[in-house]
Amino acid sequence: MSKSSNYVSRQSGEHGVIAWSDEENQIWHELITRQLGCIEGKACDEFMAGLERLQLPTDRIPQLEEVSKVLRETTGWECAEVPALISFDRFFELLANKKFPVATFIRSREEFDYLQEPDIFHEIFGHCAMLTNPAFAEFTHAYGKIGLAASKEDRVYLARLYWFTIEFGLLQTKDGLRIYGGGILSSPGETIYALESEKPERKPFDAIDVLRTPYRIDIMQPIYFTISQINDLFDIAHLDMMSLVQQAKQLGLHAPKFPPKQKQAS
Repeated sequence: MSKSSNYVSRQSGEHGVIAWSDEENQIWHELITRQLGCIEGKACDEFMAGLERLQLPTDRIPQLEEVSKVLRETTGWECAEVPALISFDRFFELLANKKFPVATFIRSREEFDYLQEPDIFHEIFGHCAMLTNPAFAEFTHAYGKIGLAASKEDRVYLARLYWFTIEFGLLQTKDGLRIYGGGILSSPGETIYALESEKPERKPFDAIDVLRTPYRIDIMQPIYFTISQINDLFDIAHLDMMSLVQQAKQLGLHAPKFPPKQKQAS
């Protein structure tokens, strides 16, 4: 969703199959085996149940149809092959039609631990397991429909809702905090930081509060919002979100809890 990309997405052939290289499959293998160990006891039960349904291969990058088949059977969603970057219009249009955009490239070894653009590992491992859950799936669908109809200015506010739920959401459970946000679940560093560090603030989800909270994509998050059960996403999906956006606009943004990004010298 950013303006420039260092990556070029691979295109599928006539049968929808992408010919990944041995090195790309090896990177997937290393990413998924590392992260499966990292999320143990930290991911929410709904995410683990979704992984069980998906049965993602660990020795190769899955083909999108393999994932789509399970999503269609569970919640009616499917994966959509997209270039490394797409417009916000296209992004919201896909979600509104229950198609989850998956950029068909995988990170390089130089960006093995962190990259700013969502690659196929982030999208498939981080998000698709949760899309087998009815509440998460309905929330994502509702978000797409709201965003598709929103103005450019209002979409800036809506981006914060996506960020603090679908990407960086936490869940309060009887066993303690668990993760449902894909931005955390696909990152070993943030998985540990989000649950175990004393640095970040963790607040109960409040829609207007979320819409007013600035974020940066290139740092560990200073604040996370928690819901008490995954079905809370059903309720959030049915809020009058655009009315809340207008209220958030009138109230103004919270002061950032992070330093401004340093401009690189040219």
